[in-house]
Parts: sequence; structure tokens; C-alpha cells
Amino acid sequence: MGVNLKPLTEPHERTWNDLRHRSVAIDAYNALHQFLSIIRQRDGTPLKDAKGRVTSHLTGLFYRTANLIERGIRPVYVFDGEPHELKQDTLDVRQARKKQAKQDWQAARERGDLEEAKKKAQQTSTLTWDRVIEAQQLLDALGIPYLEAPGEGEAQASHMCRQGDVDYTGSQDFDCLLFGAPQLLRNLTISGRRKLPGKQKWVQISPETIALTELLETHDITREQLVDVAILMGTDFNDGIKGIGPKTGLKLVKKHGDIESIERDIEPIEHLDDIRSIFLEPEVTDDYTLEWQPVDTDATRAYLCGEHQFSRERVDSTLDKFQGFAETLDQKNLFDF
Repeated sequence: MGVNLKPLTEPHERTWNDLRHRSVAIDAYNALHQFLSIIRQRDGTPLKDAKGRVTSHLTGLFYRTANLIERGIRPVYVFDGEPHELKQDTLDVRQARKKQAKQDWQAARERGDLEEAKKKAQQTSTLTWDRVIEAQQLLDALGIPYLEAPGEGEAQASHMCRQGDVDYTGSQDFDCLLFGAPQLLRNLTISGRRKLPGKQKWVQISPETIALTELLETHDITREQLVDVAILMGTDFNDGIKGIGPKTGLKLVKKHGDIESIERDIEPIEHLDDIRSIFLEPEVTDDYTLEWQPVDTDATRAYLCGEHQFSRERVDSTLDKFQGFAETLDQKNLFDF
């Protein structure tokens, strides 16, 4: 889930035209989890093919990627590598929550409460290794580059943006700012409207960017201090201090300079230097090549329609969106990485 730094940020809303001819390294696990969570039937059941295999992730990946391509955006998907050992507690907690949510989902379905059922079902989404492989097979057919990070996908995507190999890091998680992403692009792979939790009300969702330099200058802090704020709040690698949110954390760090200077007033944070290092010196690689290829329409049809029983008519209509993109592949002056 990442650290909720939203109260400290001032996002800038972007139009799709603003993003035209731009490249973005997308946190693949973040996007696929969104698809598995949101793309469901009325009672919360995920989309499945004739063999009972979940296809919500493939549905989202195919149609949302096509929409990005149609808008002139060049995506590259970055998958997580091995999680850091300090993340295991977070993963265990998430697994326990999913187990409880699954029980609550079944109970809501049995009593006919479809709204509650869908809400609970969205909390059960699991991205298995099989589903990762399926997503990568689809990206191969679509000609969209992807890579597996040595560690956190967010860290690798942020590194690629920091290196200037892509224009944006695409993720919903603010952790990318902790990993040093110069430009965080949010709301890229979610739909245009989103229902507010617990209300019969929908809001329009637009892409938005957050510049790391602007964030740091606004609060007159360094990136190292921003990481300390996050650690005080709690990250995927530590529990944080009870009662400390983003504003309190910021106030403490600005007053004392760093966590060590305020430890006399708070409980000691285990593995403090290791956690800082995860964000400030993440495990990343420069061994990648960003090459977009023309879509293989036959392979895409065979995979989606033949293997997973997608609608041939709808798939063909969506494949048309990739044709104009193919015509830009020789424009080296615009996209020379």
C-alpha cells in the first residue's frame, strides 16, 4: 500500500494531451493489483474464462494499455523482484487481511448484500506468479517492453525516471517519491470515474503529477528527511510510531533534523539505517533496453480470444488503437532512448 504522503503533496492535474509523446515506467504490480481489485462482476466475482481462470488482470492490462497507446503515451511495465526481508511482516499482515476479507465476502454474498460483497471482494485480490507470467505473455504480443526489477518495482521505475530514460514514474503509491522519482504520475491506469467509499457518489479521476523537487522545496526539507518522515509514520518495512501521521512526522523532523535527534521522545526504531538504505540506496539495475515493437495481432488474438475466450470483435476493435502507434516507431527524434 505504501506510505500516505498525500497531505504533504500538491498534485498538478494533467490532461491526456499533456502526456502525449511521453514515456512512463509503470509499477506493474501496482497496476495489476488495481485491475484484479476493480474489474469484477456485481457480486465481486472476478472475470474468468471458460476454464475458470481469472482474467481481470488481462482485461485491465489489454484495454488500459491500448488507451495509453491511443493517447500517444509510451508505457514500460516494471515488475517486482524479490521482496526485502524486512517486508515480510507487512506481507503476512496483508495475507491475513485478504483471508478475513474472503470470509466477509462470502458472508455478504450469502445474505444478498451485493454492495458489501463487492467491497470485500476487492480486498481479496492476489497477484500470483502465474498471473504475472500471463501479463508478461500479453505484453510480449503487444510489443510493450517490460523488465523485472532486482528488488522493489517502484524503486526501479523511479531509477529509470531519475536516469532520464522515461519521463514519469507511474504508480498510485507515494513511495516512489521516497525512492527518488523526480516526477510521479498517478491515476494513469485507473478508470475515469471512481466511487467514493461507503457512498453512492462518483468522482472524476484525472491524471496528476507530483514533482519531488517541488515537494521538498515547499516543506524546506531534504529527501533524506522525507524518508525519515515516512519511517516515523510506518512503511512497508517498519510499523512506525503510533499517533504519528504525515503532518506530525514532518513537524518533528523539521524541528529536530532527523530521527536520531528525537529518539529520546519516541520508541527506538529497529533497523533504522537499513530502512533508510532501502529507499535512499535501493537495489536497481541499468541492464535494460526500452524498445517498443509493432503489435503482433495474430499472437494477441490467439492468446486473448483462443486461450482465454475474449470477445473477438472487441479485441479486434481495440487492436486498431495500436496501428497508429506502430507508425511512430521510426520517429527516433521523439523516442530515442
